[in-house]
Amino acid sequence: MPLGSSELILNADRSIYHLNLIPEDVATTIITVGDPDRVSDVSKHFDSLELKKGKREFITHTGVLNGKRLTVISTGIGTDNVDIVLNELDALVNIDFETREIKKETTRLQFVRIGTSGAIQAEIPVDSFLISAYAMGFDSLLHFYDSHRMQCTDISQKFMEHADWPATKSAPYVVKADEKLLQQLSSNRIRLGVTATNTGFYGPQGRQLRTAINTHDMISILASFRHQDLKITNLEMETSGIYGLSKLMGHQAISMNCLLANRVTGEFSKNPEKSVAALIEYTLEKLTT
Repeated sequence: MPLGSSELILNADRSIYHLNLIPEDVATTIITVGDPDRVSDVSKHFDSLELKKGKREFITHTGVLNGKRLTVISTGIGTDNVDIVLNELDALVNIDFETREIKKETTRLQFVRIGTSGAIQAEIPVDSFLISAYAMGFDSLLHFYDSHRMQCTDISQKFMEHADWPATKSAPYVVKADEKLLQQLSSNRIRLGVTATNTGFYGPQGRQLRTAINTHDMISILASFRHQDLKITNLEMETSGIYGLSKLMGHQAISMNCLLANRVTGEFSKNPEKSVAALIEYTLEKLTT
């Protein structure tokens, strides 16, 4: 059955509504960054650039590096934006815009997040790199989808017991990284961890400026959690949405984190731009060689 015009929303030029892209604009390997300015920090390494498009906070560049076609797109901050970006990128390759029907043969995309994060374990140094082997989402996004089958419910249940998690807050969910991408991008230079995705930067991550928060020991609650050999290592704001939606749609996803802060020691990177640039170079090399 064709999708209605209020469900699959297209612009006058037949591009997808928010991203302003047509199917030919995107590669099957897509790098996501939160900051629109970081798109050019990635694409400047491409050997050639074929596309530059933008709408709102969503900036897209597509090009080629070492013979591999890549797209880099900014999502903005938060899993609400991730919901838009991943659904619309999936639609570009898996829905026929003329018939408005889902294609019989679908295309599998690779999503590689390159982003910043804060460590919550004292032994993790500032400016180091971390791959999210698991994502624990506090954002509730996945609860709006039929997603129970691909969640690691044993981990989330143990965490809720550990934290005495209140019923007034959304139940956390846990999703595992794509194993193939994890192996491809791993090395002895980068550690693995469990990344917590929060709904905000201040209160949800235990920061208090002028507004009172109701969980003053949030960092210690997260940092002290253990399940088998797993512990929560860092905080950010997109990974759980990327992992969850990717698995639901049959895509692959990995999240590469540059740890600019350590919330336990109180440190912050003295040169964050240099550290992020190093992670970009590392990730591009692993993807294209």
